[in-house]
Order: sequence, then C-alpha cells, then structure tokens
Amino acid sequence: MQKEKILIVENESIVALEIKRTLEHFNFEVTDIAFDYKSAISSALSNKPDLILVDINLGKGKDGIEVVKKIQTFYDVPIIYLTAFCEDKIINKAIKTKPVSYLIKPFKREELKSNIIIALNKISQENNIIKIGDEYHFSTKEDRLYFKAININLGLKEKLLLKKLLELKGQIVEFKELEELIWGTNDISKSTLRTLIYRLRAKFNGKFIEIIPNIGCKIC
Repeated sequence: MQKEKILIVENESIVALEIKRTLEHFNFEVTDIAFDYKSAISSALSNKPDLILVDINLGKGKDGIEVVKKIQTFYDVPIIYLTAFCEDKIINKAIKTKPVSYLIKPFKREELKSNIIIALNKISQENNIIKIGDEYHFSTKEDRLYFKAININLGLKEKLLLKKLLELKGQIVEFKELEELIWGTNDISKSTLRTLIYRLRAKFNGKFIEIIPNIGCKIC
C-alpha cells in the first residue's frame, strides 16, 4: 500500500513529534520534520511530499507563510496551515497562498485526520485523478494509467474499455455496450471482447476488474 507523504513544518519539537505520531497512527508517511525556513525548503524539494502541514509561527526568522511562498515557486503542493493565531491580518496574508485548510491549535487527532483526507481528495479531483486501489490511478487529464509513478502502456481498445469502466465505477457494464463502444457495428466473436478484458485485467495483476458471466464486467 502506498502511503501519502506528509512534511511537518513546526518549530516546537514536542508538538511536531506528537503530530508525527498521530500521522503515523493514521497510516500516513512523515517524510521529515522541519523546524525553520531553510530546512523546510530543503526537505520539500528533496522529498516532494503530497501535502505539507505548516505552522504559521516559526519563531525567529521567516514565518510559515514565507516558507509556503518559496516552495510554491518550485512546485504546487497542498498546504494545511497550523496556527494558534486568528488575527485577520495573518489569515489574509495566508489566504494569498491558497491553502486547502487551516487548523487552529490545539486541535484533535480526528480533526487533523479528516482535514488531511479532505485536502488530498480535493487535490485528486482537481487534478483529474481516479484512484484504483491503493497503488494505481488513471489521469483523465493525461489519459494515462499509472502504477505508483510508473506509466502503464495501454492500447487504444484497452484505454476505451478502462475509461468506460471508470466512468461507471462500481457498476456492471454489459458486454453488448462494450462491444458497440469499442467495435461499433463490426461483428466480433465473444472471445475477442473476453480477450481484451483479460488483457486489461492483467495490467492490474488480475485485480479490480470483476467479470460477471454472460452479463458484463465492472471495476471496483
């Protein structure tokens, strides 16, 4: 199972370690704990986390908002700000970096978990990503299937089949509908479609695609 990678930027070591334990308890991978501006930038660029938790107040030096601004010049990554302050001036400054969420300290463990899950799901939808299990995903933007970060080559017919199954994910798509979509009015044997389905299924190591005899198939 591929875990979502999270970077913690927090200058208070006790708080940072408690957040780390909480994230690992909920099966997230903590790439690093950064305590200041410089280490946060370095860690983000080295580890490319899926999400960053950033305390706005990092003590002396540049604050968490400045950390985020710098990271965003290199790549886009979802941000959740952690703060004990609610001043309009600070919040308005943070808003300009377009974070996905804010958490006011102190926060509960379940609150942290739910905010992270919502943030990751939101980003996946915005990036047109359809997850298939824990390690596969299909990018509708790129029209490509991935295992982790590895592109899996699909033929034209395999891609048509997969996209239809994903369009109706969890529902049975009848064989007749698939035949018309892929081959149009051309006559084909039953074994032709069956072979195509098994070929696509093999790309998932035999998982996720369920065949319902004499009816159709679906992807879970």
